[in-house]
Amino acid sequence: MDVRVLVLAGGLSYERDVSLRSGRRVLDALRASGLTADMHDADVSLLPALQADPPDAVVIALHGATGEDGSLRGVLDLCGVPYVGADARTARLAWDKPSAKSMLREAGIPTPDWVALPHDRFSELGAVAVLDRIVSRLGLPLMVKPAQGGSGLGAAVVRDVADLPAAMVGCFAYDSTALVEQFVTGTNVAVSIIDLGTGPEALPIVEIVPRDGVYDYAARYTAGLTTWHVPARLSPEVAAKVSETALAAYKALGLRDLSRIDVIIGVDGEPQVLGCNVSPGMTETSLLPLAVQAAGVDLGAVLSALVERAVARKG
Repeated sequence: MDVRVLVLAGGLSYERDVSLRSGRRVLDALRASGLTADMHDADVSLLPALQADPPDAVVIALHGATGEDGSLRGVLDLCGVPYVGADARTARLAWDKPSAKSMLREAGIPTPDWVALPHDRFSELGAVAVLDRIVSRLGLPLMVKPAQGGSGLGAAVVRDVADLPAAMVGCFAYDSTALVEQFVTGTNVAVSIIDLGTGPEALPIVEIVPRDGVYDYAARYTAGLTTWHVPARLSPEVAAKVSETALAAYKALGLRDLSRIDVIIGVDGEPQVLGCNVSPGMTETSLLPLAVQAAGVDLGAVLSALVERAVARKG
């Protein structure tokens, strides 16, 4: 294709450094596939650049709110610039974990039971009383994480009720609403899904084994803290069920082009969806590139095909 692609990376979120690493890898992959590609930050110079010399398509390698909450995608829509990935409305819904979990549950897709608690309600109703009720309702252990956010920032596993207040405080440092859900003991996996024009396809499942048992920010982006197995060490029956569940979640949420669905497989072998990512990481330790490699496909070829789909949507 004789097209020019703009990779958006950086931004002002807590995940800026990760985004820049993703952006550089995407840029290299696109250029290696023969496309003309440049990288740009999501700052005050972006709109003038889009207006002065609009690209044929955009690949969003922004993590955190800028790349995933739908707002930037809405601006790209206003500018008439096509982009790879979920549209603005879908990204906005997927970015908010309680909203996404509600949609999954309505579609009959299993997800751990939860409660979403804004900081204001937490204070107004009394922290002790609220936390006591949460433990009474959901039990222990619990997973506490920001209702909006990624990369494991602000997330913590709570195994003792005495540790719950500190986990809530740590979570509120990243978001005004905490998502508290039942912690499911089992196997953590990620299912990357791509649609190159023939319908969504689940790539080989990646099994995630963090050294300290929690897949937090450090475990995701520090070499040696996590071991990945791809394809995951699952029986064919369980693997098929996991892929089917991930594809069902992808369709229920209205996702497009590419996404990563995070799943926990309980000791009973039943998968539950933890969440999804509309702007999956592309770093050297990110899960989607691992799945693409395991599928025997070139990352640049995948991105090039997705760019072609985005350009076609505009046409």
